[in-house]
Amino acid sequence: MQNSRALWASCQQYFQQNIEASEYERWFSKVEFKSYSPATCTLTLSIPSDYVAQYIQKNYFEHLRIAISNTFGRIKLAWNPTIVKDDSMPTDTSTPQTKRRATNDGGYTYEGDVDTKSGDWKAKQALATDNTQELTRAPGSINHLPEIDSQLNLHQTFDSYVEGKSNKLCRSIGLKIAEHPQGTQFNPMFVHGPSGCGKTHLVNAIGVRCKEIYPNKRVLYVSAREFQMQYSNAQIQGKINDFIGFYQTIDMLIIDDVQEWLTAPKTQNTFFHIFEHLFRIEKRIILVSDRPPVQLSGMMDRLITRFSGGMVAEMLKPNVQLCVDILKQKIKRDGLNIPGPVITYIAENVNGSIREIQGIINSLIAYSIVENSNIDLKFVERIVTRAIKTDNQTLTIDDIIRIVCTHYDVTEQQIKGPLRKREIVLPRQIIMYLADKHIRMPASRIGRCVGGRDHSTVLHSLHLIADKIKKDQDFCCEIQALEQELGIK
Repeated sequence: MQNSRALWASCQQYFQQNIEASEYERWFSKVEFKSYSPATCTLTLSIPSDYVAQYIQKNYFEHLRIAISNTFGRIKLAWNPTIVKDDSMPTDTSTPQTKRRATNDGGYTYEGDVDTKSGDWKAKQALATDNTQELTRAPGSINHLPEIDSQLNLHQTFDSYVEGKSNKLCRSIGLKIAEHPQGTQFNPMFVHGPSGCGKTHLVNAIGVRCKEIYPNKRVLYVSAREFQMQYSNAQIQGKINDFIGFYQTIDMLIIDDVQEWLTAPKTQNTFFHIFEHLFRIEKRIILVSDRPPVQLSGMMDRLITRFSGGMVAEMLKPNVQLCVDILKQKIKRDGLNIPGPVITYIAENVNGSIREIQGIINSLIAYSIVENSNIDLKFVERIVTRAIKTDNQTLTIDDIIRIVCTHYDVTEQQIKGPLRKREIVLPRQIIMYLADKHIRMPASRIGRCVGGRDHSTVLHSLHLIADKIKKDQDFCCEIQALEQELGIK
């Protein structure tokens, strides 16, 4: 037994010399010798969780094979999960949906999976079906990580994505990433643009194409809000390490609407560690937002710099010609017969929103069936008026200043003046917040419009208002009332 322990100590020494110190400490230092059977040539190692074994065999199989083969020779390796009291690792990775049964060799086999689609962190991690593995197989031939539900919309593909001037660059880069996900170029890809310009369709198309070419890749699409809900539930359940561990196994991680995290510093901090790990091992990260990284007021500086360090790709609202092309595609798909002038009328009135185009098509189908009407210009004008706001006037910061000043009974001169009384400062900060949220003005320009305040003052104000909205329900309702007065909601 002592000689076997000495052999394992030699393996650990090899790992220390050939693996980055932080990685060794996180993964290999938790692995302990349990037993070695010369009769069956089986080495059994004790681990704090199944995930440790999965991670090591997925990411360090070659080191594992070399170290053990050079000391023990040709053997079998059995991982034996045990409950280890250690603050840095989860003590129990089982869940109510996971059944554990003992195997003959003293290890364990896991059956079942955990659902990713609910609010719980439930990442589908049907664990290894056999804890004993031959170490003489080719490197990389063992993959203990099961398939997951990628949560991709399989209808949003590159084939159905109409290319135009506003999205040509993004589509080209996205296609390259989908076909070569293992590369480091354009990583992370940060896609930003106004609502309805096709961002979500594009990133889904990237994920779908990647899975078509590389079916074994672990691709996951998740909204920022769902990620935050999963994190909160993992925190309540004491499973933060499991939560982080699952996300660190993803080959292509797609996060939509990251601006949702602006008032969630703990979620940001957790994602930072996931991001760092995936980026370091050259996994693909794709992020979507309604604004560029530099305008994510409230986001941690270290995340902003990392978001900006790859490919920041802007998508613009579709122009009329692209809207016409999208309409023609959807009309052909749905088997509709719509005259050219009607198509042009719709394209000119949807405010450059692909979502509004889809809404109009759905309305045309429904109303034409119910009313048994031909889809002519007169009919479409009536439907478009019902479906979208055609008198869309551009909101300006002057509109915001006027409405907020009236609401709080202050003057524009007071807002732009030097007074720092609370009854003046609060409306001033609200103006900055609404201008940033709904007009997407740069912080420096917002500052000039409210009396020449500097960039840092504006960012500080945005953070204060966002935090107050989150903590004070009455204040949140007050902001919503102002937005309604501005015709925003």
